[in-house]
Amino acid sequence: MAYGSYLAEFLLGKGYQVFGMVRRSSTEKSDRIEHIRSRITLLQGDLLDQTSLIEALRESHPDEVYNLAAQSFVPTSWNQPVLTGEFTALGVTRLLEAVRKVNPKIKFYQASSSEMFGKVRETPQNEKTPFYPRSPYGVAKVYGHFITVNYRESYSIFACSGILFNHESSRRGLEFVTRKVTDGAARIKLGLARELRLGNLDSKRDWGFAGDYVEAMWLMLQQDNPDDYVVGTGKTHSVKELCKIAFSHVGLDYEDYVKVDKAFMRPAEVDLLVADPSKAGKVLGWKPKVGFEQLIAMMVDHDLERLKTQKPQK
Repeated sequence: MAYGSYLAEFLLGKGYQVFGMVRRSSTEKSDRIEHIRSRITLLQGDLLDQTSLIEALRESHPDEVYNLAAQSFVPTSWNQPVLTGEFTALGVTRLLEAVRKVNPKIKFYQASSSEMFGKVRETPQNEKTPFYPRSPYGVAKVYGHFITVNYRESYSIFACSGILFNHESSRRGLEFVTRKVTDGAARIKLGLARELRLGNLDSKRDWGFAGDYVEAMWLMLQQDNPDDYVVGTGKTHSVKELCKIAFSHVGLDYEDYVKVDKAFMRPAEVDLLVADPSKAGKVLGWKPKVGFEQLIAMMVDHDLERLKTQKPQK
C-alpha cells in the first residue's frame, strides 16, 4: 500500500525499529520502499492465515501495530466481493485476535475509510455520521471498523480507527483515479497517449497527501485514551477539477483529451465525500500541510519524470 511507505519513513524518523508484513510471493515488489529497504525488516504473513499473524507478532515484539492492509481498490470489490470481505473485514479480526493472544498491551491502529459513509447522511462527515456503504469494499471496511471498536470495549485493547479520506501521492497505484489522471496527463503531454477515458467526472472527493495523513495515524496511538478520528482536508474537489488542474499543469486543456466511458461507472456511485476533521485538529493537533493543487502538480511532475525515457506514439 502506497501510504505504508510514508508511515515507515515517518516512524524511522521518530527512531522506531520498523517491521513490515508481506505476503509470500514468487516475486517481491518493493519499489515503494526500495530507498529504506535496508532500514526495515520484512516478515512474511497473510491476513487470511491466523497462525502467520501470531508468529509475526511474536517475532517482532511490537509496541504498535498499524493495519493498513486490505483489498483496497473499490471496483475490484465488485468482482471479488468474498475475497474483499476475507481481507478487508475478517482480516482485521484475525489480526486483533493475534494481538489479544500475543500481547493485549500492543497499541493497534485500523485504517478505516471514508467509503464507509457511502450514500452520505450529512455533509461534511464526522465521527458520528452514520455509515451507508455503497460497495463491497465499503461494507467490509465498516465491519473492520466496528470489530476494532468491539475489541477496544471488550478486551481493553488500545485500538484506534482512523477514518481516512482519500490519501494520494505519486506512490498511489495507477488504477486509482488521481494517479490515472496524472499519469494520463503526463503521457499525453509526452506523446505517449492521445486520450484518457474516465467514469463519472462529477464525483467529488476530499483528496489529501498521504505523507500528511500518516502523522495523524501515529498521533492517535500517542494519546492517553484510544478513540476514532476522521482524517481529511475538509475541502472537496470533483474529478473534473482534478483533470483541469493536472492537464493545465502541462499546458493542456483536459476537454480536448478526456472522454467519459460508461465502462468505468460504478454500479452504485458515491457522489460526495468531504471530511470534518475538527476532532483530529482539536485533540491530536493535526492539520494537513500539502494543498490539492500542490499535490496534483507533484504527482504530474513525478509521472513526467518517470515516463520521459519512453518513445512517443507514431
